[in-house]
Amino acid sequence: MKWYIKVLKQYADFKGRARRTEFWMFVLFNTIFAVALSYLDYLFDMEIGHTQLGILYVTYVLVTFIPGLAVSVRRLHDIGKSGWMLFIALIPIVGPIWLIVLYVTEGNSGNNPYGSDPKEQ
Repeated sequence: MKWYIKVLKQYADFKGRARRTEFWMFVLFNTIFAVALSYLDYLFDMEIGHTQLGILYVTYVLVTFIPGLAVSVRRLHDIGKSGWMLFIALIPIVGPIWLIVLYVTEGNSGNNPYGSDPKEQ
């Protein structure tokens, strides 16, 4: 949970590096909260119009979009890639798979152009 809070505190910080643990713990807790809020929307019949989306879920997604984007960019920085590599996900089928491979790749040891090694801190 501390990793999730850390990402939220670095709300729009696109500089620096993020460890694999920080990224994947954010993804895990983000998914858990999104599913729980979606269920609450369904339970209390809080859907928006004729869609399957509820007000709690949509609000949560809007609030966590920028922190999620920021931690994704910092994760790419940790392996020495530019944040622009996120656009590789737009390539059908291969792009998202390659992005996941990048996310699970171990970060560079020592300093790289994006900052110092977060494991050393």
